[in-house]
Amino acid sequence: MDSRRLKWVYLIALAFIWGSSFILIKKGLVGLSAMQLGSLRVIFAAIFLLFIGSKSLPKIPKEKWKYIALTSLFGTFIPAYLFAIAETEIDSSITAILNALTPLNTLILGAIFFGITFQKRQIWGVFIGLIGSVLLVLNGAINNPGHNYYYAILVIIATICYAVNVNLIKRFLSDLSPLSITTGNFMVLLLPAFSILFFSGFFEVVHIDKVQHSVLFIMILGVVGTGIANILFFKLIQMSSPVFATSVTYLIPIVAFFWGLLDNEMLTTVQFMGAFIILVGVYLSAKK
Repeated sequence: MDSRRLKWVYLIALAFIWGSSFILIKKGLVGLSAMQLGSLRVIFAAIFLLFIGSKSLPKIPKEKWKYIALTSLFGTFIPAYLFAIAETEIDSSITAILNALTPLNTLILGAIFFGITFQKRQIWGVFIGLIGSVLLVLNGAINNPGHNYYYAILVIIATICYAVNVNLIKRFLSDLSPLSITTGNFMVLLLPAFSILFFSGFFEVVHIDKVQHSVLFIMILGVVGTGIANILFFKLIQMSSPVFATSVTYLIPIVAFFWGLLDNEMLTTVQFMGAFIILVGVYLSAKK
């Protein structure tokens, strides 16, 4: 299959995998704290990747390890905890929609720090996306007074981290295999994640059935939603562009929304409008 078709296969596969990640986080939080969930997600992904990709680590030049460390921090470590903390207060479908801001932030940071050129239409896309985000969050706060929608800011910070990660990979790591990058990322993160898990009190409650049930959801999230998905994503970045790769966030909210419906989540009419406005803004910013 040629690369033009293959990139769309990767895009659709990632949309389904990452669109399902938000409901897995929600289910994981039933028996785990946000810090425990984020740590286990990283640990399960690291064990899986070191098992299948440890032989790829010697292929990483010494001078590239600083970028491996940076991409592990911005692309996985910080967002893993931010999303878990955010979903303690806001619905998984709302989190997925806000995640669609990633291409906008990729464009902004790419233009400011990485020399990516942009057009006037793309600037409008950024502003439209921001308007949709404000509408979505404010209406959610009004209709769900029991939720703290300030936690939506954590999701936005996570999308900025993702944008930094994508630009770093495209600029500095395009010559490495996706498996090398991903395995290197998680080798760097394994010890910090285990340290956080150890001090989170997880091993005092791991015998509880509810906790063990949640761990199974996070095992799936770590191996498939983080480990395998990151390999596909890094490959997609290398064969396309940062903005095309992050346009997977067009499709993620659709998958996440249907999972949310099955779990009795529902958006208001105004929130639907805000979601649509966000996607219009993302489309304008990403369209060549």
